[in-house]
Amino acid sequence: MDLKVIEKQDEKITIKFNNVPRQYINALRRLSISEVPTFAIDDVVILENSSVMHDEAVAHRLGLIPLRTDLKKFSLPNECNCNSTLGCTNCRVLLQLDAEATDKTKTITTSELTSEDDFVKPVNQNIPIITLAPSQKIKFEAYARLGLGKDHAKWQPATISVVKYGEDENEIFLTIESNGALTAEEIIIAAAEKLNASIKNFGETLNSVNRTLTNS
Repeated sequence: MDLKVIEKQDEKITIKFNNVPRQYINALRRLSISEVPTFAIDDVVILENSSVMHDEAVAHRLGLIPLRTDLKKFSLPNECNCNSTLGCTNCRVLLQLDAEATDKTKTITTSELTSEDDFVKPVNQNIPIITLAPSQKIKFEAYARLGLGKDHAKWQPATISVVKYGEDENEIFLTIESNGALTAEEIIIAAAEKLNASIKNFGETLNSVNRTLTNS
């Protein structure tokens, strides 16, 4: 088995595998999309909204904003020790916005979102959230939580996850492109850790079945 990093940037990584079964590489591809957690806004409390956009549309748009994610600092809600549906500072981050258009139309962007965590912020400060006409106002509290892409697309860290054959049939390329929540390298490392844990758990299950059958 052999692998080589062909390209590595924050947003993109390409790895060449030699003599590695395709099913393992494809598992990495699938895990990169569905099992690597990222932050996304999951609950929005609208305090004031005099715009033409309904509260539900605002909340939906907020949920699709990629947020920079720190997997070492935060836990998935169902794995957090707080055991609370509201969450705590270990499993959720509060973002707030209070904006108003005064004498002319104003486009409110992610640059006006304030986060209680210095790291967990929108990956781009120029994503439009809403356009306000003069005298219109928007104010809300938004709670971001870690989640998995298999539960909702807003938690998918990879925009592209592709497996391709090389010129040699034993040569396979895996390309991952990130939406910015995690670097492409962080995504592939997290996916590899998930795959390793799954294989280990499966092996333990097989051993348990074998012992049971042997003793029966």
